[in-house]
Amino acid sequence: MSEAAPPNTPTNNNNEQPLAAPAPTTQSGGGVSGAVAVLALLIGAGGAGLGGWGLWQLREMQAGELVQNSRFEAALSSQTDALKQSERSITGRLSQFAARSDLEAHARTMSMLESGQEKLVQRLDKLTGASREDWRLAEAEYLLRLASLRLTAMQDINSARHLLEAADGILREQDDPASFPVRQVLARSLEALRSLTPPDRIGLFLSLGALREQAAQLKPLAPIYEQEQAPLVADRWQQLWEKVSRFVRVDLHADQDIRPLLSGQNLAQVHLTLALALEQAQWAVLNASPEVYRQALQQAQEVLAGQFNPDHPQSAALGKRLTELSRQPVALQMPDLSPTVSALQNYLQRRQAQREEAEAAASTKKEGTRQ
Repeated sequence: MSEAAPPNTPTNNNNEQPLAAPAPTTQSGGGVSGAVAVLALLIGAGGAGLGGWGLWQLREMQAGELVQNSRFEAALSSQTDALKQSERSITGRLSQFAARSDLEAHARTMSMLESGQEKLVQRLDKLTGASREDWRLAEAEYLLRLASLRLTAMQDINSARHLLEAADGILREQDDPASFPVRQVLARSLEALRSLTPPDRIGLFLSLGALREQAAQLKPLAPIYEQEQAPLVADRWQQLWEKVSRFVRVDLHADQDIRPLLSGQNLAQVHLTLALALEQAQWAVLNASPEVYRQALQQAQEVLAGQFNPDHPQSAALGKRLTELSRQPVALQMPDLSPTVSALQNYLQRRQAQREEAEAAASTKKEGTRQ
């Protein structure tokens, strides 16, 4: 029993030592918990900072969105104003347009113009298809017609001759044997015109104008009696007889025609009648009217012989000049150019008929080739 006791003592000692060891264990557990607390605090502070930064970013984004929204609204309002202005402008322009009935009328007019333009284009194509020779022949026909008109209306021989020569030159350039009959008739007309001497109408007109000025200066010639030189007589009765004899004269040549003197008014009327007769003669010269020309000069000669003294040198010279002018021709028998024009027209018709026949034969040949 005594030997079993010692082992129990150390056992008791060992049991006492473990009771004193928990003190350092309690100190290390408190350090870890403090570190954990610090770490938790740091994590909380970081989370709070991160949340604050996120909140700041969110506010920044909201502020940016507000700015963008304001800009968008401003742009939208400006675009709305521009659209309204454009709408008003378009409405004003539309109000200026014509009504529907007017537009339909314009459309009908445009359709008519287009149809007319198509016809003109077709005609132009037909004309441009003609050769240069056809144009020259048409020019020759026009020249012949113009020459005939100049001869008929104005009796202008020189102009008609030049026109015929130009037409003959065109036919000569063609060098077509079929134009020989036309040139033959044209040569006859040319020789007929060359054989005529055109009257000097301008010279006659100017001469009649000069005579009209001379006629306005004509004055009646008063009879002048030449008294014989008588010796001086002292007798009073003789002097009285001499005074009376100045008013009374005895003419032994009673067969001569004595014309009374014209007064101022009658003389003006005679001058006017003579001037009108000469003006009528001038008109007849310009219009190639020989009958009117002869009648006007005959009337002027009758007035001159009936109202003025034919023995007066001025009256005699005027009457002689009127007689000379009455013999001057003012019109000639002009050749007829209608046969020449007809011959050229027949030649052009034959030429056109031959061309149409050739075109028809060529088209028939092409159709046979295609078949």
